[in-house]
Amino acid sequence: MSFLHNFTCRRCFSRTLAATLVAAPLSAIAGRRAGAADKKLAPVPGGPTSLRSDMLDVAADTLQVKKPIDAMSAYLSGFHFYADDLGRQVEANHFCTHLSEGFHQCVIYEANQKNARLIGIEYIVSEKIFRTLPEEEKKLWHSHHYEVKSGMLVAPGVPDMGEHAFMADLVTTYGKTWHTWQIDRDNELPLGIPQLMMGFTKDGQIRQSLLDDRDRRFDISTRSEKENRADIPTPQIVAGANTWQGGTTPQLQLVQMPVKNPAQ
Repeated sequence: MSFLHNFTCRRCFSRTLAATLVAAPLSAIAGRRAGAADKKLAPVPGGPTSLRSDMLDVAADTLQVKKPIDAMSAYLSGFHFYADDLGRQVEANHFCTHLSEGFHQCVIYEANQKNARLIGIEYIVSEKIFRTLPEEEKKLWHSHHYEVKSGMLVAPGVPDMGEHAFMADLVTTYGKTWHTWQIDRDNELPLGIPQLMMGFTKDGQIRQSLLDDRDRRFDISTRSEKENRADIPTPQIVAGANTWQGGTTPQLQLVQMPVKNPAQ
């Protein structure tokens, strides 16, 4: 995962990107958009922020140091579905930090927009780390092989040559994803409990309208992305991942529990 480390490490990013830009054809660089056309997002309750709140936010943004936020350097656009319901599919925009060569942590938003809602988190590990997990733990994880090979997972703004190397590293990784806001059901507030999410594993699973909408906003082609990655080898999936394919899956439910060690 050396390229992925160079891409996401702040110290390495500048020189890696510079080398990529020098090597990449101008057309490849110009053909990718870092951002996307905004999509209409549901408002959250509470009304517009006041001038006082805006001033306090500006002051905090100017004066405070936010090292975990500054460390987030990789942006990935993809899709998830609820582990126990393939029909519930949502767009997922990941903003990730590279903590070690084999471990990433990502926060997930519904879109790459200032007013986007925070909807979940994902941990990404290398195959080497995944193999060390207990068998029960592996059931919570999904592979990334199809997301990469199909072209549905993209790194907006990264030139084709750079993204190809990026995806060659990601194709063998595994992710554990929890969504904390069920935006497909509860638009206004994050109701209920977190839900385990999974990734797609073959053609025909994802709704084409989701892909088409994302591609239109980013001015990209999932089909072209797939063709660009045709030479990336498809890994052998480690047993234990993608457990939902067997017809059953873990999922969270809310239950009442006795309180341990209550305060006297």
